[in-house]
Parts: sequence; C-alpha cells; structure tokens
Amino acid sequence: MAEDCKKIHNHDLVVDEVRDHLPEDTDLFDLAEFYKVFGDSTRIKILYVLFESEMCVGGIAQLLNMTMSAISHQLRVLKGARLVKQRREGKTVFYSLSDDHVRTIIEMGMEHISE
Repeated sequence: MAEDCKKIHNHDLVVDEVRDHLPEDTDLFDLAEFYKVFGDSTRIKILYVLFESEMCVGGIAQLLNMTMSAISHQLRVLKGARLVKQRREGKTVFYSLSDDHVRTIIEMGMEHISE
C-alpha cells in the first residue's frame, strides 16, 4: 500500500518540510505528560472549583465530599504541573489557578466535547 502511494506521489519535500516544523521529542513527551494530568475527573473537578474561588484543602474536600488527604494528593499533582498555585495565610494554605491558561485549556476541551 505504501509502495503504491510512493509510486504516485513523491512525499520527500512534504516530509522534509513537516519534519522541520515538528517539536523536539522531549518537548512532545513533556506535552503528553502535561495532558495526562487532565486525565483524572477529580483533578478536573478541583480545577472547576478553583475557577470560582480560591479555596483551602478543607473547603475543596467539603465541596467535593472527599477526604482532605485525597484532595491534598490531587493538589500536589496539579501544583507539580503548574496548574495551581498556593498562598499561605497564617497556618492555612489557599489554592488558586496558576493563570488564565488553565481556564482556557479546560474551556477549549469542554467546547470540543460539546460539538
């Protein structure tokens, strides 16, 4: 099949041009790892909570009816991916979205699945 295509079309120029525009393998790996973070519905719920308000672990746990331990674990993952940031006020740590890109990524995904 590929041989038949090669007889009809010379893809060398297109292949070379596309190859020149591909990101480095390490960048593609990092991008794939980044998107894996969105593969957990609990993390998506936490991000939606943080769309609305900065919150502490206890507030998020109460809202999502989960343990503080489970929420803390997911927040560590989100923080590691630089999707959330934290702010300390006394002994309480408040979490919020890192920047507007996070909201945009989620909104674009939701728009895509809604089409």
